[in-house]
Amino acid sequence: MKREETDVLIVGLGPVGAALAVYLGSSGVSTIAIERDTGVYPLPRAAHLDHETMRLLHLAGGAEAVAKASQPLSAYEFRNGAGELLMGFRPEGDLAPTGWPTSSMFHQPTLEDALRARLAKIPCVSVRLGHALSTYEENGGGIVATVAGPDVAHEIAARLIVGCDGGNSVVRRVAGIALDDLGFDEPWLVIDTRLKNGVERLSTIGLQHCDPARPVTSMPMSPGRHRWEFMLMPGETAEDVMSDARLAAMLAPFADPASLDIERRAVYRFHALIARQWRKGHTLLAGDAAHQMPPFMGQGLCSGTRDAANLAWKIEAVLRGRANESLLDSYQAEREPHVRMITEMAVAMGKVVCTQDAEAARLRDENMLATPEAARRSAMPGLDGLKSGVLPGGGAVFPEPWLPTGARLDDLVRYAPILIVRDECEASAAFGDRGGFVARAGFFADSHGDLAALMGDAAAVLVRPDRHVFGVGATATLVAAWNAYLASGVAKAEAIAAA
Repeated sequence: MKREETDVLIVGLGPVGAALAVYLGSSGVSTIAIERDTGVYPLPRAAHLDHETMRLLHLAGGAEAVAKASQPLSAYEFRNGAGELLMGFRPEGDLAPTGWPTSSMFHQPTLEDALRARLAKIPCVSVRLGHALSTYEENGGGIVATVAGPDVAHEIAARLIVGCDGGNSVVRRVAGIALDDLGFDEPWLVIDTRLKNGVERLSTIGLQHCDPARPVTSMPMSPGRHRWEFMLMPGETAEDVMSDARLAAMLAPFADPASLDIERRAVYRFHALIARQWRKGHTLLAGDAAHQMPPFMGQGLCSGTRDAANLAWKIEAVLRGRANESLLDSYQAEREPHVRMITEMAVAMGKVVCTQDAEAARLRDENMLATPEAARRSAMPGLDGLKSGVLPGGGAVFPEPWLPTGARLDDLVRYAPILIVRDECEASAAFGDRGGFVARAGFFADSHGDLAALMGDAAAVLVRPDRHVFGVGATATLVAAWNAYLASGVAKAEAIAAA
């Protein structure tokens, strides 16, 4: 049987697998990415990207195309059956400190096309469409996978295999990795529509109709599209809600069915599941293969993109001998608490939405409406930064400082660590020799003062490739702590305490 070799085999070329392949390939890691389908799925699945994810996708070369096929979300509201506001969230300002809108409703096929176009320009990445993983085995120094292609099965030997192959992951199944069930399993009908007559939007507000008679989600998507999700009631089946007449009746309270073209109708089960192991030997999981969450926070694809950004630079450092293999164990340690927090928030929101008992809904409304309406509105829910893999005081998402030319720092640095110092020094030069980017703070146009606020009186700030702040302090201490982290996968608190 024909065999070929590569550093990394990625299974699944959705947005998460494609972003991971771009990060790896742009770092010079030989990568083969296989995908069982022969083209991009033509309809949207994910619909929301937050500012942090847009920034990470910009590093992968996909954000510009997405920005042209997206619209910012102006608010996210939960209203009861009578239309009263239970809780609502709004972004603070037009742009987040990353330089991207706080929340954007986007067109997923546009993102996937852009990422694949970027991949086509990276020589060390080979994309194999129409290829499916049959099985694989560990072989001491890596894995050997059997892949079924259009013509004949062949083998791919790789040092690592990464399953980005979705909720029904073959990689996860072959690896024998179990899932933790967080206790949410609800069936919903999803209807994707195109707006007729050149209409670009029905609303810029995401709305949860928390009506026990039928919970409904109404979401603007990319310009010219709108999504509705209808919870199935007890005893209903998918067949009961799929006919044109039934869909028209369900849509009628929200929009004129004659003004819509239905692109997709499908019943999905919203789950809350987290894999118990994200790394097992030479196997790693990312995206839906590692975790699945209800859509009420709009964080599914965002979380998968963070996985890719957290993982790729660690793989490169380990494969090139600049980091100990234990660094790969930090991936789950850093990402799972974040994913679990978001999933629990999404489940809590889902329980507000999914209440079908009329008396329970009445008590819910009474309790939530007792708070003055102004207090029921707040900023978009913030997400915690990293809790490990950073020094004390680190972990936040790094704000985007702009270059004097008006360009983004990310355009100059791309996917690499960053050390920003007040003054040049020997330690900063040594850091640059290890593949990082070094610059003086005064080099940037910090018009909003975000960088100044972050640094305070400190001599330097060190930023990870995934754009989380590693630490703020003395330059030599930060560089030493970074090297120790690469060697152990653990950021040493005492290193910064001595600064």
